[in-house]
Amino acid sequence: MFVWPTSNHPKTARSWAERWNKDPRQVEIVLRESAGIVRMERGIIISRTRHGLVCANAGVDRSNSPHATVCLLPVDPDASARALCTSLTQRAGFPIPVLISDSFGRPWRNGIVNVAIGLAGLEPFTDYRGQHDTHGYRMEASVMATADALCAASELVMGKVDQVPAAIVRGAKFTLGQADSQPLIRTPQEDMFR
Repeated sequence: MFVWPTSNHPKTARSWAERWNKDPRQVEIVLRESAGIVRMERGIIISRTRHGLVCANAGVDRSNSPHATVCLLPVDPDASARALCTSLTQRAGFPIPVLISDSFGRPWRNGIVNVAIGLAGLEPFTDYRGQHDTHGYRMEASVMATADALCAASELVMGKVDQVPAAIVRGAKFTLGQADSQPLIRTPQEDMFR
């Protein structure tokens, strides 16, 4: 596993930007937003954020932002989700779970999907372990990332470039709960891809 602490030194950003025809200002922000670098290759920086997320360019994104600016991940996506969940639940008079998502690539798969980077009011997983499938086999490893699945589905109606900031998901099966997004993040000891 290749992980090293990031340097905020502008020289590193300029060198990488020049080699891969990138904006050195954006590269410097990526390095600042990274808690560690997993890999730097072919113009892409795969890093671990302070949230524990492993993603391209520390989640720093130039798309959907005004000229000469970039979008960063929220400082604390779970806190943002909790605040929204509390406010919406108080106004509605019934529980309204909240998910905060971002688009991520996946190992060994092309394309991106939205995943949960923050959540409040629901359990992130649906655990099928111990249940039997339709052929009578006992399931031993089937823990579905319900929060990620809901985020992926929401992108279908929000659209990547349509500037729709939120979606309401109705009819989905989930369990109300007090968890945050941290259980969704695989620990370095469990991560076979780094």
